[in-house]
Order: sequence, then C-alpha cells, then structure tokens
Amino acid sequence: MEAAVPGMSSASPDYCLKLADSESDLRAAQRLRYRVFVEELGADGAEVDHSLGLERDRFDPHLDHLLLLDRKRAADEQVVGVYRLMRGEVAERIGQFYSEDEYDLGVLRGNGWRLLELGRSCVHADYRGGPAMYELWVGLADYVTRHGIEILFGVASFHGTDIDSLAGPLSYLHHRYLAPPHLRVEARAASAQSMNLLPPEDIDRRTAMLAIPALIKAYLRLGGYVGQGAWIDHTFNTTDVCMIIDTGRLNPSQRKIYTRGRES
Repeated sequence: MEAAVPGMSSASPDYCLKLADSESDLRAAQRLRYRVFVEELGADGAEVDHSLGLERDRFDPHLDHLLLLDRKRAADEQVVGVYRLMRGEVAERIGQFYSEDEYDLGVLRGNGWRLLELGRSCVHADYRGGPAMYELWVGLADYVTRHGIEILFGVASFHGTDIDSLAGPLSYLHHRYLAPPHLRVEARAASAQSMNLLPPEDIDRRTAMLAIPALIKAYLRLGGYVGQGAWIDHTFNTTDVCMIIDTGRLNPSQRKIYTRGRES
C-alpha cells in the first residue's frame, strides 16, 4: 500500500534523508502513515493503534524505514515522507514478504535475484506535488545501489474497491504493461480480480491514464510492469496492483535523474 497524492509543497523545506535508527524514528513513520492511510484514505487493520495514531503491523520492527525529514519543522513533526523497505534476506529470515499475502511471488523468489520490496510509501499532505517524492526516490536509489538490488517490487494502490469504476485503468495496465512471464507474479485467488476487463479498443487511453495514481505512473516511467491480476483489499479500502521493476532495464534518463548523475 502506497500513497503519494498531488498537492501543495511546503515553502523552502530543509530536507534530510535517513534510515530510521531508533524507536522514536519508527513511531514518527507510523504516525505519518496513520495520517495518510487511516485518516485520509480510510484504512484500518487489527494492528492499527487509533489511540496513539499509529499505522503499524508485525513487519515494521524487522524492516528498514527510509525517512524524509524537514528540519524546519518541530522536532516531533519532522518526518514528512516514508518508504518501507524489505530486502530478500530479511524476508527469508522472517518467513515472507509483506505482499506474499496478496501475490504469489514464486517467479521472483526462485531465480536467485537480489530482491527489494517497496511498501508503505507516503508523503505528508503539505509536501505533495513538489520535490519531496523525488528526494525519497534519490534515497531509494542510493539504497538500491548500496545493496546491489536487481528487482524492485511491491503493491501500489488505487483508492477504493469499485471495480466498475476502475475497469479502464486496470485494463490499460493489463494490456500495456503486463510483466513478461519470468517476472509475472499472480494475485492470490482469495481476493484476486482480473485486470483484463475491457478489450484494448474500448479503452479511453487519456481517461485511463488520468485515473492511474501518480506513484504507479512513476514506476511505469522507470520501466515498471504490473503482475497478473489485481487484489482487492477491503481492510485498507484499496485495489492493489503489484509493480515489478528490473533495475537492469531502468529507463536511462530516469536512472540519471534519481541517481543525480552518479552512474555512467
């Protein structure tokens, strides 16, 4: 589940990127997630702490959390962007990737690639539509390089579960961006939803693209694919698709932007 909705940016922020290295850092990430996923988007879950305003789950203590801070804000309000990161070796240690509850990842896990699952991405409402998401992606690019990641993947979400209203964008993704067989993860049957809802000739491309969330479009610009089928998450009030990016075939211009030209 990820969210990055266009909006207004804070004036002249003083950005700093870091990995959470304390319990207070983790709580700050969970507070921002609560504001975005629970208060704004209507998510819920057994482990959500409404009394403390924390969106959390059993995976959090084991994972890396990339934080974007604005040092001009009050000390306890500085975290304005979050990405949750799970490397393959961590998933092996704790038993699964988060998205394995929704997708069969056998084609990815069986090839010996260095995997990184992306999740819980969100940006504070005051920082959307500006450089905040770019800064987070710069930090992500550094992390990918440092750990030699070969495949990025994770679920990204459409708000809501009304499939009729999502038929156009889901069908467009299926026909245009379906992953090749060696990367094609499949939605698990319990809540799987076909994305092949309309034939290509019946899709209004412009309308479909406008309905695709900005974060999914950003993954597509990097050369990303979608897995087979969507997954309906009634708990979080979302329709999820699994995005897969082979870092070896990243769009060269986008790679240069997010690595700030450090790679040839």
